Amino acid sequence: MTEYTFDDLSVVMGTYNEAEAVGTVLDDIERVTDGRAEIVCVDGSDDETPEIAREHGARVIEQEPRGYGYAVTEALETASRPVIITTDCDDTYPMDAIPRFLDRINDSYDVVSGDRLYRGGDAMPTTNLVGNELFALVASVLMRSRVHDTTTGMRAYRREVIRNIEWTENTGLSAELLLRPLGRGYDVHEEPITYAERTGETKLDPLAGGYAIAKSILKVSLREQLR
Repeated sequence: MTEYTFDDLSVVMGTYNEAEAVGTVLDDIERVTDGRAEIVCVDGSDDETPEIAREHGARVIEQEPRGYGYAVTEALETASRPVIITTDCDDTYPMDAIPRFLDRINDSYDVVSGDRLYRGGDAMPTTNLVGNELFALVASVLMRSRVHDTTTGMRAYRREVIRNIEWTENTGLSAELLLRPLGRGYDVHEEPITYAERTGETKLDPLAGGYAIAKSILKVSLREQLR
């Protein structure tokens, strides 16, 4: 079996008005991967985010802002290397976990999903923590398989997983990116990670976003069970 290295890794993210944080995130990726990973940002910003990302070595694809799912799906499709890691650009996820995620892929897992709730949610607001625990409970019942964090933004995938599935969700893409591989029988591992307070203001309305995510979990889970 192929042993993947940082030269086989693409790190992708959707970016939207994250000038305060994106440089730090990209510096951390460069540090932990020795500058060998491909970095792809799909950006709909009207601030300096795309310029900062390019200055830090990322490939930036600019598009009109259409939401989280459209941006991340474009980034996933653009990634050219055999292992793809998704993350957010707000400095909430630990880039130091990237080598560990790559090790788990080399341990033969198809998907490695960062579990923020294992350590109690760390800096996650209480409302978000409770909501995420409920999302995980509902998804576990519907998928008949225990999952702990359905909406994490940090995961690693073998590229064939991304290529073999049609992704349909926008706000709920983070849940879909876990549930569809699980429903198709891919080997999924949840890896505990820390989670930090975001830099800058959140762009997601908690009520509208929560409703959209819950709807996606129900729709995707039921469709996967009926396949």
